[in-house]
Amino acid sequence: MSELDQRVNGSWEEAVEQQAYLTRFLLDHTLVPLAGGTFLRGVLPTRDAVRVVTGAADAEVEPEPVVYEIPLLDDEDEPVTAPLVLGWSRTLAAGTPPGSDTSVMGMALVRVDTDTLEPAPPPLTDQALRVLRTLAWPFVEAPPSPALCGFLFTGPDSLRLYLAVEETDGLIAADVRLTGALTALLAALPSLVREKERWAPDTADPHCSHTVDLTAW
Repeated sequence: MSELDQRVNGSWEEAVEQQAYLTRFLLDHTLVPLAGGTFLRGVLPTRDAVRVVTGAADAEVEPEPVVYEIPLLDDEDEPVTAPLVLGWSRTLAAGTPPGSDTSVMGMALVRVDTDTLEPAPPPLTDQALRVLRTLAWPFVEAPPSPALCGFLFTGPDSLRLYLAVEETDGLIAADVRLTGALTALLAALPSLVREKERWAPDTADPHCSHTVDLTAW
């Protein structure tokens, strides 16, 4: 492997690790509003940024979904922390989304200048959640495989999962239903997403290399 290939692969692995860390942290904040009636609706992975999707808990009502693109690295090339991303997301959700002539997957895309954005201070519930999460899910050396690098609520009972598998240098987006046999699906998911005959292209989603439709599984 050339030195360039090693740097590219190393950069990709670091991005996957950072995306998985941010996703794990933000999962707990999908059930309560970020601000007012605005909820966290997704975390979309890209190599150099995390895209935080905000919108209403019910896709049929206001506010319309907005995708905020936040760089993965700060001005000193250090990885941004998940609490900081959450604080920025709360500030953005509390304000009026700026106009944007760019979109992704049918949603307005706003690239965030974090130098001019103050993160909202964490409420005490965040501190309580930190204590409870640490005790309930202590750190383990071996991370889950495949790593969950993002998610997007795509309907009232459907969810898209962005998973990093070794068989591809991109991410696999697995579409699942929340009203199916979830216990069986979750047990089979690591092997199902690795079956290449299930892979299909999705030109509308730039956050993955292939998709796997498991909504009827």
